[in-house]
Amino acid sequence: MTRAADEPVVEMDRLTIAFGKTEVVHNIGFKIRAGETLAVVGESGSGKSVTAMAVMGLLPPEARVGGSIRLDGQEVVGASERRLRRMRGQTVSMIFQEPMMSLNPVLRVGTQIKEMLRQHLPLSDAEARKEGIRLFERVRIPDASRRFDDYPHMFSGGMRQRIMIAIALACSPKLLIADEPTTALDVTIQAQILDLLNDVQRETGTAILFITHDMGVVANMADRVMVMREGETVETGSVHDIFHKPSHPYTRMLIDAVPRLGRGTGPNTGASYDRKPILEVRNLVTRFDVKGGYFNLKVGRVHAVEGLDFEIYPGETLSFVGESGCGKSTTGRSLLYLNPPDSGEVKFDGKRIDPNSAADLSHLRRNVQMVFQDPFGSLDPKQRIGATLAEPLLCHGLASKAEAKEKAEYLLERVGLEAGMISRLPHEFSGGQRQRICIARALMLDPKVVIADEAVSALDVSVKRQVIDLLIDLQEEMGLSYLFISHDMAIVESVSHRVAVMYLGEIVEIGPRAEVIGNPRHSYTQRLMQAVPAAEPIENRHRTIGAPVTELPSPIRPLDYLPPRRNYRSVGPDHLVAE
Repeated sequence: MTRAADEPVVEMDRLTIAFGKTEVVHNIGFKIRAGETLAVVGESGSGKSVTAMAVMGLLPPEARVGGSIRLDGQEVVGASERRLRRMRGQTVSMIFQEPMMSLNPVLRVGTQIKEMLRQHLPLSDAEARKEGIRLFERVRIPDASRRFDDYPHMFSGGMRQRIMIAIALACSPKLLIADEPTTALDVTIQAQILDLLNDVQRETGTAILFITHDMGVVANMADRVMVMREGETVETGSVHDIFHKPSHPYTRMLIDAVPRLGRGTGPNTGASYDRKPILEVRNLVTRFDVKGGYFNLKVGRVHAVEGLDFEIYPGETLSFVGESGCGKSTTGRSLLYLNPPDSGEVKFDGKRIDPNSAADLSHLRRNVQMVFQDPFGSLDPKQRIGATLAEPLLCHGLASKAEAKEKAEYLLERVGLEAGMISRLPHEFSGGQRQRICIARALMLDPKVVIADEAVSALDVSVKRQVIDLLIDLQEEMGLSYLFISHDMAIVESVSHRVAVMYLGEIVEIGPRAEVIGNPRHSYTQRLMQAVPAAEPIENRHRTIGAPVTELPSPIRPLDYLPPRRNYRSVGPDHLVAE
């Protein structure tokens, strides 16, 4: 059955999806034509991803699906598994949110793309390999022929996402479903992925169903937008109408909650620069051994953090920005000696921390707490929230069980949850709620410094705004200092007093927020700023979003490598740039 030129690639009519007695999607309908991008936006639980899974025919057997989904003229609802397998890959493909979870960790990436090709096309192994390498080159994977036989863990997050795109494009599908493909990626890598999808669409006329909660991405990628809430469509329109003339209050809330670069005023509280720093770091160095060869001997070292000097003042937020692999998270973990540094000095409240002293480390970790990027991974799935929150107090012997429970209930309410939730398990909370629980846990010991490592990167736009407002309120109320690690420049602008930009383990620029973001002086900082997608629709959707960006160079160095000492020049008050 062939499709007329003016017919949509996919047409959905009155789709309903239910699990048991609960209907999670209600009467959804849309059309997407060749070369068109429909962005589906909404918060977690709105039904975006389950709708996409229905298009692929990937819902579990217990799901009850009503309505119609016509894909290239063929009905998906009620289709046999054999017909669905034939359609997947050839007619429709999907890029999932987390590439490391979607790629088989024990199979080489080349094997995984060859499997897709040989499933749908009459190719020999050699022909599939040649086509796979061509696809890797098409998605701009450097040295594709050599890296074809590498395993997924040997690639960065951005490279793994490119591999997923290559696999999805292997059989030239008419419809490409992209489910949060750039969530938690660095701005430069995100710009590359969006540019790549735009290039593919321009060259092939592929229709794209783009699922996201990032309105900046929507503005740069979409022709039309469908807003979903609690399984229903609340508004559909062109990207310009949705951004400039939203008619539904929920759509207006989503648009208003988007952090926009250049509009951030930063926190209201003033940092105490007239006092001594609460945390001082001098010449911090953290390296990791790289082993190889027949005898598994040391062949090099990863210079993850190299000679960092900085300080954090009472009531101040210092943000660290940079691409994956630049050393941001390792810096945060090294400050708490979770990744013990090779050398350097950490002072807390004027006192040098002796890494060999259990008392010093206990004192440091009591006063400097960390909120990790993945709230589900940092919570014990079998431990109830009350026990999780009480544990720090009980470990340090600072309270009885009754007192710890009382404080846990108070902090749950302080972060916008209910005290009665204390008996629940982590899986009973949404992502935003779990992150609030992690913030509450960090506050149980009344710390003076909180290290927030990508604490809001994967949250919905409205939840992200709520968590940021919460962090700023807590800072004003408790005088907290933050080391805020992020790749989202608009968020950094809204929370920071000062900003430090990291590249290959070193700080290349540090200074006041307004100067670093508004007047970047280092070429790498300028490149980061150029890659930030503006949260406003653009006329030429297929133009390049970011400057041409290459993969971050490897931080692996020979065993005898001696890094040169960085020199800095002052370009303004407290504004330093590496030479």
